[in-house]
Amino acid sequence: MKLISHRGNLSGPNKNLENNPNQVEKIVSLGFDCEIDVRTKDEELFLGHDSPDFQISFDWLTSFSDNLWIHCKDSITLSFLSNANSNLNYFWHDTDSYTITSKGNIWVFPGKPVPVNGVLVLPENIGLLAKDIDSSLHFGVCSDYIRDYL
Repeated sequence: MKLISHRGNLSGPNKNLENNPNQVEKIVSLGFDCEIDVRTKDEELFLGHDSPDFQISFDWLTSFSDNLWIHCKDSITLSFLSNANSNLNYFWHDTDSYTITSKGNIWVFPGKPVPVNGVLVLPENIGLLAKDIDSSLHFGVCSDYIRDYL
């Protein structure tokens, strides 16, 4: 089962570290995948959930492409990444129950039933702890508490 850190969190939400490129690199170096929020502004790429907080390059994204789950925060970013010739794993969703990533994975909105090949997102938001998750039933889990899954 893929273990995916939500925005670079390891042991709970930390607004000061979320979507920080240095934190993302740390997460990847620890062996986790990482879900990040990417947006464009003035034809530049940024990490940030609610705003463009950390400027990054396309090369930075591709250098970590095997470990990133890229949540496009706007249609411009989605269009940009869909037109790029890359091996990036990206998706866009708002309140959709399910969305398919560019690599064919099912990203599941928190609290919705998870198909066998789906990614369980933020199980802690519906009261599920790591010990409650049967890893054989899911492709991956994305959590603010990803360290608990080791």
